[in-house]
Amino acid sequence: MVLNSFDLEGKVAIITGCDTGLGQGMARALAQAGADVVGVNISEPKDTIAQIRGMGRRFHDVRANLGEIRGIPDIVAEATEVFGGVDILVNNAGIIRREDALKFSEKDWDDVMNINLKTVFFFSQAVARQYVAQGRPGKIINVASMLSFQGGIRVPSYTASKSGVMGITRLMACEWAQHRINVNAIAPGYMATNNTAQLRADENRSQAILERIPAGRWGTPDDLAGPVVFLASRASDYINGYTVAVDGGWLAR
Repeated sequence: MVLNSFDLEGKVAIITGCDTGLGQGMARALAQAGADVVGVNISEPKDTIAQIRGMGRRFHDVRANLGEIRGIPDIVAEATEVFGGVDILVNNAGIIRREDALKFSEKDWDDVMNINLKTVFFFSQAVARQYVAQGRPGKIINVASMLSFQGGIRVPSYTASKSGVMGITRLMACEWAQHRINVNAIAPGYMATNNTAQLRADENRSQAILERIPAGRWGTPDDLAGPVVFLASRASDYINGYTVAVDGGWLAR
């Protein structure tokens, strides 16, 4: 049965930034498909833990500041010790800073680039090394953005970081396919999350955005459930280095 290829029973997924929003939605979807979850967050993701354990799946809570990379190998080692291995990594954690490019500060540049791009690469590297040591296939899913394809306005470091995510997704896919590691990305469109609260609060800006989205609505965390399970499962074994836009048709306009 083809549906069996989407089954994640017995798999272990690490997901960063899963306390709310898109990360929580993807963690929930992976658990619904059968995976146990290691959540990496700054604060305790109480609601996510309750949801996943309520499904009868295991959740291991790890606290980390992902603005620094030095703790990443320890996180992977901890996940391996607790659950006996790792099969899936979802690099979801990210931040955004909004300011005119003429006024943009070095700190806002570095803060965003460190979490959105540097950490994504080095977390992927650490997990890929674990996959190689385990001697079995693995999946890495990065979270890109519409601004991996477009320039945006007033978000220079975010645009640079998400363009970089799409680029290193391709690079890692090319190098690591020989180890049976698939590296792909999901590019969410305009989603109703904390990151877009300012946009949605601006009535004129929100209306302009909605008028361009063929689906006629903002996306929700549930819209990423199918794509993340697909990319985490055997169903996507021959897909590598690709960025899947989940945007309600935004890029088609």
